[in-house]
Amino acid sequence: MKVHVLDDWFDTLQSLPCFAKLADHDVTVWTDHEPDPTKLAARIQEADALVLFRERTKIGPELLTQTPNLKLISQRGVYPHVDVQACTANKVMLCSNMQGDGANYAAAEMTLALILASYRQIPPQVASIRTGNWQMGVGRTLRGRKLGLYGYGRIAKAVAQYAKAIGMQVQWWASDDGRARAVADGETVADSREAFFATSDVISLHLRLKPGTRGLITMDDLAAMAPRSLLVNTSRSGLIAPGVLETEIAKGRIHAAVDVFDNEPLRDTANPLLTHPNVLPTPHIGFVTEDEFNLQFSDIFNQINAYAAGDPIHVINPEVVL
Repeated sequence: MKVHVLDDWFDTLQSLPCFAKLADHDVTVWTDHEPDPTKLAARIQEADALVLFRERTKIGPELLTQTPNLKLISQRGVYPHVDVQACTANKVMLCSNMQGDGANYAAAEMTLALILASYRQIPPQVASIRTGNWQMGVGRTLRGRKLGLYGYGRIAKAVAQYAKAIGMQVQWWASDDGRARAVADGETVADSREAFFATSDVISLHLRLKPGTRGLITMDDLAAMAPRSLLVNTSRSGLIAPGVLETEIAKGRIHAAVDVFDNEPLRDTANPLLTHPNVLPTPHIGFVTEDEFNLQFSDIFNQINAYAAGDPIHVINPEVVL
């Protein structure tokens, strides 16, 4: 099969062990991002299969109607960026392993790193010493402070383990089912949503982005946070209502550490999430490690080989037949 890989910005995949799984295919790797559907369609005209790098490229009818040779889209995890109905209408099979194997520890580690870096002012302290100065301020200790985790899933549970290991208290908020599971596991659940936001020193979001969670975090939620508290988002930008975080940050009352943005890659240096001193921004690197890539793309390449063998796996739209 002719396989095209999109958005491998640092040409990483070809150096990983899992890439050998594509040895029997004709592979093209694109190392830049092409957002225009017509230009992208011209690039991948000969592609039988398309490999997506997480949610970096949106797949919709404008692209799919211009790629008549495309038969398969292979990716991993949730797919809010893919128009499944358009895939089906154009006879393109979408395969995505929704379960994976265990927690995404890379994302969990990134969450802890952002919390530590924010509280200890690591980026500005580094910038200060590199410019010939010494200390630029005084950070804060995490031990004894309360971490609020929103979403009772595998990544959040890993973050909770890390937090408890450094002496933080942990409390939870989630869906009704998630809170019930947390209570059954002996975890501490806040008395109410309002109390969760008001009493957490650090709040970290760990939810899947879907219609029911889009815009879930509101202006009222952020306004309830205590002064100098920290909001961490390594999940999805769309969990927060549009413009809400920017508005609250502009007040200078709370802090934020964000790894995800509404528009990526974000290069607008006028955006307050990149420029405000109360924000620590990183360029969506929560899942970006060689180890995590090898794990995730092993699944993706397995899906391609299964399709080529006539026995597809992890099919999202099974109404598309081979």
